[in-house]
Amino acid sequence: MNNHIKDLLYRMADDSLMIGHRNSEWTGLGPILEEDIAFSSIAQDKIGHSLALFQILHTLGESDPDTAAFMRNAEQMHCCHLVELPIGGYDFSLIRHFLFDTAEMLRYHLLEQSSFLPLALLAKKVRGEIKYHVFHANTWVTQLGAQGNDESHNKMQAALDMAFPLALGMFEPSKFEQELIDEGVFTGENELQRLWMESITTTLAKATLTIPTNCNPSYGGRYGSHTEHLQPLLDEMSEVFASDPVAEW
Repeated sequence: MNNHIKDLLYRMADDSLMIGHRNSEWTGLGPILEEDIAFSSIAQDKIGHSLALFQILHTLGESDPDTAAFMRNAEQMHCCHLVELPIGGYDFSLIRHFLFDTAEMLRYHLLEQSSFLPLALLAKKVRGEIKYHVFHANTWVTQLGAQGNDESHNKMQAALDMAFPLALGMFEPSKFEQELIDEGVFTGENELQRLWMESITTTLAKATLTIPTNCNPSYGGRYGSHTEHLQPLLDEMSEVFASDPVAEW
């Protein structure tokens, strides 16, 4: 019962938790102070969104949020490959931020009309935060792509070339895809990808960056097949909680 909804919620929660942790790794390392603060703030929002999704899962009979977040191994996670990779240089993190947050903004926009009321209410609640995230990403991608110098443009293009196949993995179809569509829970990954492509194409044209072609989507993450980077990340994230899971913090 509700397996289709749980699957969607786990995908979203795990994505937000992983990208939130990765973004937090820029704290103290940002290229300028404002970007240090921006990435830290965005990371906090992402982890908050993840908590809200885990709380909904808990009402559907799943583990409490802390257990769900910190006591699963890589094979039990539903996140896409894009969010797992280390932060790399600022160019990669910024492109990842742009590609992920554009998709997330559109996903939540579609979910505002979801027949599953808790998700529709959450979507309406967080849309303002995510619009800020996308505004931040669009501003810097455009500035470094089109308004910087040859070095900044080339670095952004190389980062896009690397990240784009990973980003396509965000839209890996669920085995419950038709059920979600038929019940009006979510319009589906294909529709989301179509809207995402329209949106990023407009911004990347302004940034004078070229979308790679003939890319193979990096699938597998939604079904427990992950990159080598995820389990070490989970080990790091869960070290304190795993030391005493029943402690009250």
